[in-house]
Amino acid sequence: MAEPNDKQRVYIFDTTLRDGEQSPGCSMTVPEKLRMAEKLVELGVDIMEAGFPIASEGDFEAVRTISREMPDVRVAALARATRVDVERAAEALKPCRRPRIHTFIATSDIHLTYKLKKSRQQVLDDAVAAVRLARQYADDVEFSAEDATRTDPDYLEEISLAVVDAGATTVNLPDTVGFSVPHEHAQLIGRIARILGDRAIVSVHCHDDLGLATANSLAAVMAGARQIECTINGIGERAGNCALEEVVVAMKVRHDQLPCYTEIVTEHLFPASQLLSSIITFGPQPNKALVGANAFAHEAGIHQDGYLKNKSTYEIIDPMSVGVPEGRLVLGKHSGRHALKSKCTHLGHELTKDELDAVYSGFIAIADRKKGVTDQEILALITAMKAGEDTIKRDAAIAGD
Repeated sequence: MAEPNDKQRVYIFDTTLRDGEQSPGCSMTVPEKLRMAEKLVELGVDIMEAGFPIASEGDFEAVRTISREMPDVRVAALARATRVDVERAAEALKPCRRPRIHTFIATSDIHLTYKLKKSRQQVLDDAVAAVRLARQYADDVEFSAEDATRTDPDYLEEISLAVVDAGATTVNLPDTVGFSVPHEHAQLIGRIARILGDRAIVSVHCHDDLGLATANSLAAVMAGARQIECTINGIGERAGNCALEEVVVAMKVRHDQLPCYTEIVTEHLFPASQLLSSIITFGPQPNKALVGANAFAHEAGIHQDGYLKNKSTYEIIDPMSVGVPEGRLVLGKHSGRHALKSKCTHLGHELTKDELDAVYSGFIAIADRKKGVTDQEILALITAMKAGEDTIKRDAAIAGD
């Protein structure tokens, strides 16, 4: 059976350690996966997909180690719809008190024709057999219809009903190649959610090939999905997965339009992002929503002026609510006097209007030649301005004599 019915609760299925780790530059050792898993527990993810046990001995050990070290966490292991995969996943999950076996098979005609070379009936039979086998080892079984968004909807409905009859408690409908668009995605998810009702949770796993993973995931939630599969920093195959931080904070900030909630402790989002970046070979791009270096940085003079008067003018999220210490002003050629004056005050110098004008003139001259102006350069401008004033005063005094 599915979880107790809470119409607004959305479960966060984190696949940073599985789908995320499969992308180039993201491979993790068992100790690294364990460190990341500990942070994901602090973050409050509902289900943690720890690996694909049949893929390698390392993945098997990662799932087993996390299951042993965190026995009360709901740990998932991926398995193709074959006996050897399901049994390998079950073996890896043995130490876990709340195991989930996540079995999958492709359902689109593209995959059936070119990859599996099987009929629809054969795939349906394989899916049902895998779910039934998985239920022998775990009460919590998830079935994924790979490439669901390019699958014939009638067939997708048929196989979804069949796997639930076989014992699946969650049905995942992945947008495996990031092909869907939000209104279309909502229609498909809504259809399956309606036919399954309260018998199983409908899940989505959206890839970002068209930059729509977050939008598609949220559209799915509004259509009835109650599990989102996602990763920290949006890492994953090709262009990545739906970013955990984006869907969670979107539901929190725009609860008026997205009346659902998660149990994620958002203050741990930025630390989780930073830890992941230190483990793999790259971090998020600077303009990445919420966790990028520039997510709470302001350079344009008009923005800086508004921000200094009231932060809500240009920040819809309190940085501290996602674990970022504070927003910051970046001084460059687009900055105005208000931001420069604030920076000078922060550096210990209260300037008059004339003094600020003099420093600003030098500041713009530097900023036009560089990507940004450092605190040391601003201090040097203040020192030069004050030295110039002293010279003028001294010359005036001599002339007076």
